[in-house]
Amino acid sequence: MVGLLILIALKLAQGCVLPCLLCPICIIWSNQCLNFLHNQRIVVPKINKANFLNNPNQQVMITKLQLRFAFACLSVFWIFTAQAAKPLTTVAQLTADWQRAKEYTKEYLDAMSEDGINYKPTPEIRSFADQMLHLANANYNFGAVASGKTNPMQGKKMEEMADLKTKATLTKAVMDSYDFMIDAVKGMSDAQLAEMVKMGPREMSRETVLAKAFEHQTHHRGQCTIYIRMKGIKPPNEKLF
Repeated sequence: MVGLLILIALKLAQGCVLPCLLCPICIIWSNQCLNFLHNQRIVVPKINKANFLNNPNQQVMITKLQLRFAFACLSVFWIFTAQAAKPLTTVAQLTADWQRAKEYTKEYLDAMSEDGINYKPTPEIRSFADQMLHLANANYNFGAVASGKTNPMQGKKMEEMADLKTKATLTKAVMDSYDFMIDAVKGMSDAQLAEMVKMGPREMSRETVLAKAFEHQTHHRGQCTIYIRMKGIKPPNEKLF
């Protein structure tokens, strides 16, 4: 039981949410922990309370075993939590991904005709330009939170800026937002990606903020596919690499 509880704690530290009693890894590891405890004779035997209190040597032996066991548990827990705190990617990989995203979004902007920049498939939804400007605004917001850089668009709603509603001005505004994000990523170290930051009421790692940002721009760029299609234009091919 002790071994299984230790394994559950270690798995939770690594973010595992599988039921431990149903997980073959936990079953094997818990058995190994129990065997380790038995072989090391760490399980304290039943003793007579009166004899124990009158036997200093026995007290010292039990105390040493308890301390060794506690130190071993803490050491293993520290190793697992330290590994769990490491980022899953690198600054170099993130930079490459955001550069690819920038180029792909540029293909969407290039594909849309001038008369389609303010096109809305239905009156109640965003126009093509609004979708792209919403994407750009978020790039600034996410990039500033992840890196700590000052957001040059703080408090501004780019969707409402009439001077950004031509193809040329829209393209520049969106590309500038990607440049801000790429510079923000480049300004961090791999170790900093694991650091925790506040984003509104939530706390998350810098790496997670960047992942959310990437998901957001992918979503809104994807929505623009139908706008391009409805203007009779073939949208850009997928750009995974």
